[in-house]
Amino acid sequence: MTVTDTPAVARAIETTDQVLSHLHPEGSRDVADHPVPAGREEIWRFTPMRRLRGLHQDAPFVGALELDIEAPDGVTVGRAAADDAVRGSSGYLPTDRITARAWEAAERVDTVQIAQDVVLDEPAIVRHTGSSGESARAGHLVVVAGKFSKATVVLDFEGTATLADTIEFVVEDGAQLTVVTLDDWADDALHHSSQHARIGRDAHFKHIAVTFGGDLVRTNTSVSYAGPGGEAELLGIYFADAGQHIEHRLFVDHDAPKTKSNVDYKGALQGKDAHTVWIGDVLIRKVAEGIETYESNRNLVLTEGCRADSVPNLEIETGEIEGAGHASTTGRFDDEQLFYLQSRGIPAEEARRLVVRGFFADIIRKIGVPSIEEKLIDAVEAELARSNA
Repeated sequence: MTVTDTPAVARAIETTDQVLSHLHPEGSRDVADHPVPAGREEIWRFTPMRRLRGLHQDAPFVGALELDIEAPDGVTVGRAAADDAVRGSSGYLPTDRITARAWEAAERVDTVQIAQDVVLDEPAIVRHTGSSGESARAGHLVVVAGKFSKATVVLDFEGTATLADTIEFVVEDGAQLTVVTLDDWADDALHHSSQHARIGRDAHFKHIAVTFGGDLVRTNTSVSYAGPGGEAELLGIYFADAGQHIEHRLFVDHDAPKTKSNVDYKGALQGKDAHTVWIGDVLIRKVAEGIETYESNRNLVLTEGCRADSVPNLEIETGEIEGAGHASTTGRFDDEQLFYLQSRGIPAEEARRLVVRGFFADIIRKIGVPSIEEKLIDAVEAELARSNA
């Protein structure tokens, strides 16, 4: 078993309007501004480049993955041209070559618009179903939550595919948007996704990333703020099996005062060469006085031969903040918990299941969609059954 828990990095940087973080290069839509990575760059050093199927080089894109969208009343679904102004409306610019290539190759922009003041009683569901991974696909989705709306959007990824996509979330003033992404791919799928939210004044954005399937899944999730009072809650659970690579990279850009963020990701690993990567970075700009932020990542190693890399970062330009902190842990089962359960007559196998379910439970309960919560509990059970844990 190889477990890597890289020490956290916290440092003050020079005051500037530019993002100086080496973890987040300056963004650009021009592919030429993103050289072909060799794998030694900071943003690529954990990623197995040989398994990217040439997406980071010049592998051709042959179209988009078809979507099936269930939209309740109050939600408008559309499709815009690639040059429509809705694309980029979150202010996002690609910071890596794969995303820039996918941005350029996307033939259209799919849109989901929640009307102003609408409160949804059921989620909007966007299903991505792949049937082949032989050719790469490029996608672009924009979700807009109108002012003072309240909604949940579920992004479901299934089947097999080689997919690079960009997903933008525009959370307008006073809106409350919950997004659940379910990477439940087949074992041979490759998914590279860049997801960015722009959070309006006094708006709340909750993003829950769930990653169980796929051969290689690499997700970049970032947020920025369009005004004071905005809140971001970035949660995630992932479960890596033998040979699987799951990588989550988080970036919170506190670029407005009196904003909040909370990042909490949990992962489990089992099987030879299972590898997870979690990189969290919070940038507190000089204008971001009075902010609060915390980031946490916890990993549970179930078998020998796994590797978990976890790197939390804080970059601070002002000391006039309410609070900032981070934590990262990686370890095996708590023997005391197992002993306690077994001493009360619970068999070892069932005790291990209870420990893992409890490990994920607090995040699953925050989803707020009973059908999705049940689906995730079943998925955890299925993952545990693979190793008879």
